[in-house]
Amino acid sequence: MRRQQGMRLDDRYVPYLQMAGLYHLARLNDRWFRLDEALVSAFIERWRPETHTFHMPFGECTITLQDMAYQLGLPVDGRYVSGCLSEFHIYIQGGRPAWEWFQELLGVIPPPSQVQKYAVNCSWFQETFGECPEGADDETVRRYARAYIMILLGTQRFADKSGNCIHIRWLPYVARLEEMGTYSWGSAALAWLYRCMCRVANRHVVKLAGPLQLLQSWIFWRFPRFRPERYETFGWPLASRWAGYNPSGSEKGPRFIWMPYSSPDVLQVVHPEVLEPRHMALWRSVTSLIYFAVIEWHQIDRVLPQFGGVQKWHLYWDDRAETVLRFDVVADPGPSHEFLEWWSQYGKRFLSPDMQLGDPRAVPIPVEASQRGPGRVPDMDRPEDVPDRRRVERRSRVGTRRSQRDWNWLEHAMDDHHDAGPAGCCRSSHLTGPHLYPEIADQPGTLSDQQSLPHL
Repeated sequence: MRRQQGMRLDDRYVPYLQMAGLYHLARLNDRWFRLDEALVSAFIERWRPETHTFHMPFGECTITLQDMAYQLGLPVDGRYVSGCLSEFHIYIQGGRPAWEWFQELLGVIPPPSQVQKYAVNCSWFQETFGECPEGADDETVRRYARAYIMILLGTQRFADKSGNCIHIRWLPYVARLEEMGTYSWGSAALAWLYRCMCRVANRHVVKLAGPLQLLQSWIFWRFPRFRPERYETFGWPLASRWAGYNPSGSEKGPRFIWMPYSSPDVLQVVHPEVLEPRHMALWRSVTSLIYFAVIEWHQIDRVLPQFGGVQKWHLYWDDRAETVLRFDVVADPGPSHEFLEWWSQYGKRFLSPDMQLGDPRAVPIPVEASQRGPGRVPDMDRPEDVPDRRRVERRSRVGTRRSQRDWNWLEHAMDDHHDAGPAGCCRSSHLTGPHLYPEIADQPGTLSDQQSLPHL
C-alpha cells in the first residue's frame, strides 16, 4: 500500500468509490505508514511459495481472504478480476482502441513523453487530475473519479517495482463504474500479494516490492510482541491502526494470535457489509485467486487454527480415499466450446508475438513427411540474421576445466601407448584422469599433468 501522493480524496468521488467497493481502501491513503523492511524480510524468509504459508516453530500460518476483508475492507465474493491488457476493441464487447477509449473516458490523452507502451506516468495523472475543479458538472466529476480509481489501484493496491506508472488495463473497469462492485477485489489483491511474496522469496531478488504494508499490518495484528507501542486505538479498516508508524529498533519476541478479529473491540468497528454470509463463507474456501495472468492458490486447509479449527494436515493421507476426484469420462475429452471461448478472451494463447512462434496449425504438413521417418525430416531453415554457433558451442564444451592443461595427460598417454594396441588405449583412458575422478586428481600417488601412463 503505497501512499497516493497528490490525489486528494474529494467528497464527490465517494459515491463512485462506494459503488466500486473501494471506499475503505481509499480511506487508507490518509492513514499511511512506513514499511519495516527488516521485519518484513524476516517473515518472507519463512515464506514457502509452494504452500503459500509461513513456516513457524509452532506450525503454519498465512494471510487469507478473511484478512483482506478485515485489514482492507475489500469485498471477497464476486467475479474474478481479469481480462485483456490493451486490445480492448477486439476482446471486449463495446470496447474501443486503447488510446481512443482513454480519451473518451478521461477527456484527455497523455503526451507521448508521458507514455511507456501501455502505461502512463503517475506524475502526469497527479498533475492532470490532482484537484477536481469547483462547480464541475457530473461528467467532469465522473472523469476525475475514474482517474482517482486508476491511480488508487495502480499504486496503492496492485503496485509493481516501478511504482511510477499506471497501466491502462483498468480502462474496461472504470468505463463501467456501476459494475465495479461486482468484482472480488479481495481475492485479486491477495493473489497479487502472494505472487509478490513468492518473487521476493527468491534469493536472487534483492528489492522488496508489492503491497507489503498489508503483510506488515497482518504481522502486527497476529504477533503482538512485534506490535509497536502507543497504537492501542483503531478504526476501520483495521490496517489504519498503524497510521504514522515509523519503524525503530525496539522489538521483542514473537507470540502468535490465531484469531485476533474475534475480540469485542474489533467487532465494534467492523462494517456490516464485510460480515455478509456470502463473503464470510469464502474465507474458508480452498480456491484459486485470480488477478489477470496471476493465479495463486488459497490454501486455508493448512492453517485451520486461524479459523478456530484443529490442524489435521498430518492425517490427510489416512482420508485419501475421500478426496479422489469423481467425474464422467466422455468420448471426446477435448476442451469445451465454453472453455475455448473463455481461453481466447482471457488466456495467453501464444508466448511471443514473433512470427517464429506463431500458430503452427496454419503451416501445412506434406503427406510424405510422415513416411520418411524422423531420421529423414529435412533440417529447419536457419534464420539469416542469426549466426550459427553450434560448432563453437560444441568445441567450448570439450576440455573446459580449470585450464586446457588438465587434459594434456590424456594426449600424452595416447601418444606413448600408440603401440600398445586397443586394450592398452582403452584401459589407460578409462581407469584414471582428473575428469573422471576429480576427487583423487591432485592426490599423491595418482597421475598428474606432468606424468605419463606406464606401459600396461
